[in-house]
Amino acid sequence: MKHRPTLALADVQAIGTAALAHAQQNNWNVSIAICDDGGHLLWFARMDGAPPMSAQIAPGKADCAARSRKASGVLEKVINDGRTAALKMPVLALEGGEMIVVEGVCVGAVGVSGVKSTEDAEIARAGITAIGAATGF
Repeated sequence: MKHRPTLALADVQAIGTAALAHAQQNNWNVSIAICDDGGHLLWFARMDGAPPMSAQIAPGKADCAARSRKASGVLEKVINDGRTAALKMPVLALEGGEMIVVEGVCVGAVGVSGVKSTEDAEIARAGITAIGAATGF
């Protein structure tokens, strides 16, 4: 039987707190979602002033990164580079979803929506690094 790390509630709260702090520091109003490795929502926050649609997009970005085992921006780039068949995948391929990697294992993901996609990804990575995890393999 394999043993693998998993996210604990304290980890999820620490990631969320750090991601919120990073967004607030930059005056970015966003929605932030954290999910487990299967894409199931564990934590969510929509900051005051965040676009209403961001409340749906952030969990979709987290789900994409968790289930594809890639940052959501990687899949967006694949599509932008002409592989339009990837549009049929059941994930939201927009930059801003980042994997949470511990001991070489994807244990979940963070998705952020509300500002530029590069800034969304920056917020997600700030949360992940707060627990000493990596954002990719």
